[in-house]
Amino acid sequence: MIGINLKKILLVDDNQLFLKMLAKAFKKSGIECITAESGLEALEILKTVTPDAILSDYEMPDMNGIEFREHLMDDSSLNNIPFVFLTYVTDKDVMVKGLNLEAVDYVTKDTPVNVIVSKLNNLIYTVHKQQELSKQELKKAAEALNVRSIPNKTPVVDGFEINFWHQPYQDIPGGDFIDFIQVDNRYTFIVLGDVMGKKWMAWFFTFSFLSYVRAAIRFGILNHDYSVGSILQKVNNVICYDDVLKDILSSLSLLMIDNETKQISYSGAGDLPLLHYEAATGELKKVNGDGILLGLLADGVYTEQLINLAKNDQLFIFTDGMIDFLDAKGKKSDYNGFMGNLNPFLNKNYKFKELETALFESTPNSRVDDCSIINIYRTT
Repeated sequence: MIGINLKKILLVDDNQLFLKMLAKAFKKSGIECITAESGLEALEILKTVTPDAILSDYEMPDMNGIEFREHLMDDSSLNNIPFVFLTYVTDKDVMVKGLNLEAVDYVTKDTPVNVIVSKLNNLIYTVHKQQELSKQELKKAAEALNVRSIPNKTPVVDGFEINFWHQPYQDIPGGDFIDFIQVDNRYTFIVLGDVMGKKWMAWFFTFSFLSYVRAAIRFGILNHDYSVGSILQKVNNVICYDDVLKDILSSLSLLMIDNETKQISYSGAGDLPLLHYEAATGELKKVNGDGILLGLLADGVYTEQLINLAKNDQLFIFTDGMIDFLDAKGKKSDYNGFMGNLNPFLNKNYKFKELETALFESTPNSRVDDCSIINIYRTT
């Protein structure tokens, strides 16, 4: 049956009986149906749920279907969800107005229920197929250009073990990017960023941000400037004056391991606090950066700090996908909860793979964003 792997639709109608009837029919076909009795209620639902399609009545009090659609068109995170009008209205001018708002179709309410279900079933199936083809084409293009936003392996640094785990949301590349730049036997740079935006749109810009970071590091080295704060400052200045990137924001954690002094210097741009596990005390402490998001202000200031890891200490750098989750009440962020989950694993013999399996790969259905985490372990 077409649509057997489909997910969910949002049905918006002020007629409760019609809502229940359609919801039952969609459920029978294998599609979850979320219902809302008004456009305002639907907008609240869409803050935490992203359906595969929206089927909305045209004639509703307070906010009609056209007005509801206009609200969606103003939101870049919602305007690409396939939208279908469901109505008794057959006025051609109204239909044209709706279609001009990029609605996929009009379905009249006197259409048999099984036909409505079949139409939506086929619509979402087609959209999924197109998305999958687009994803494959983009992957092929990236591979042909030999560009990556996530590395294949970690560097070998004497005295340290470095590991990372990355999982794109819904297996679609998004805004997280990671890089390890080993300048020589002494200096190794570690990069973790998160471009603001959704899925492919954010993924597209990761390469530009990475290019600027790599270039700033290389120019810094040529000028004997190894300051991660100075490097972030240069990256931010360029981004703010780039006509393509000036309205694109990104967080960034930039670290440099000095293998001669065994010290780690760190500067952050709108990133989450790092976590430093002190093996001697068993404490897990926050390391706060103070820089603003890259691209936000041209005169943003980025300072740096030194992090000293003793033997068996660990440092965790991660994006917000690691602390964001979805429950029955919607999307939540719980940084302290993540710390609590992490802590019991840290006083055991170090094995990142066990940590990865136990914590990061569990409950994938509750994830709401790309997940990335880098772990630095001091071995000597």
